[in-house]
Amino acid sequence: MSADHSDELKTPLYDLHRKLGAKMVPFAGYNMPVQYPLGVLAEHLHTRKAAGLFDVSHMGQVVLTGTGADKWLETLVPGNIIDLKVNRTRYTMFTNEQGGILDDLMITKRENDIFLVVNAACKTQDIAHMRANLPNGIELTELNDRALIALQGPKAAEVLARFVKGADEMAFMEFKIATIMGAECFITRAGYTGEDGHEISIPNDKAEEIAKALLAEIEVEAIGLGARDSLRLEVGLCLYGHDITQNTTPAEGALMWSVGKRRREEGGFPGANIIMSQFKSGSITKKRVGILPSGKTPAREHTKIMDASGNKIGEITSGGFGPTFGAPVAMGYVKPEFAENGTEVFLAVRKKLIPAKIAATPFVPQNYYRKK
Repeated sequence: MSADHSDELKTPLYDLHRKLGAKMVPFAGYNMPVQYPLGVLAEHLHTRKAAGLFDVSHMGQVVLTGTGADKWLETLVPGNIIDLKVNRTRYTMFTNEQGGILDDLMITKRENDIFLVVNAACKTQDIAHMRANLPNGIELTELNDRALIALQGPKAAEVLARFVKGADEMAFMEFKIATIMGAECFITRAGYTGEDGHEISIPNDKAEEIAKALLAEIEVEAIGLGARDSLRLEVGLCLYGHDITQNTTPAEGALMWSVGKRRREEGGFPGANIIMSQFKSGSITKKRVGILPSGKTPAREHTKIMDASGNKIGEITSGGFGPTFGAPVAMGYVKPEFAENGTEVFLAVRKKLIPAKIAATPFVPQNYYRKK
């Protein structure tokens, strides 16, 4: 068990992590569990085959209220928010005037307000960004009194349905408010592992009780940040601050699917002209791609990507071993002329050039729930 980091913030589940024997590390200003005694590899594989419980309480939870909140929010993001149906969730991002990504986030339209979940490392700047643009009549409230957990894996919905009737019948990216053990919880069928599952917002004072109850189910194990990272990398999901930053645009980051069709035509969000110009003309200087190193040596972040002549053509932004894939996997940016799947490249690892190929993501199938 690691030493206490007194200068780090603690989530409402901190004491539970310690009781479970977690190795705690600083992450985004919080003291978070990177792994439990089970170990990162076993935690990863368990999530893929059964159900894993993740503490993501470090992320920011925000509510916007007021007439026209959806219309106003659309001026800050490229996602289609006005036409989003009630109790539906959408992935989108805040962009700057240069088209760069300030953060990626989840937006849920509820009956009388809008519920947002933003990244932990960006929540202070995100809230400041929204407040700086907030018009009269719209109110922003940060929910500091709620924890956030994610129950992920092929058995996750089955487990949650024991606590919330109909949880296993919710559509992907559907939201509902339900009572769990006397607590009002916000539940979204979503997650960041590529597996089926739900994210659950819980009042702080009930978080440990509910987490313990879920962990008591035979299918569920506690999972740390280490496995969360390898799970999302295997299914090609970006980590903000690494695979996407304020210096990458949605066009460069291969995220144009998240820009609503109407938004592409109308614009009206920061950097729209630059992003749409890049998308229509293909005039980008780099593109995010999947990369498969040969052999068993993983290529980590900042590894240089080279061409056959030894010229640098890009850089790895996320890399490691894919436990389900069974080999090293990576993502990074290369010059567009090298971005086609199957292109041979080389990775500068420990003063050696390791052969690699550009490859399509996800490396393993995404198993999100789809209603028949």
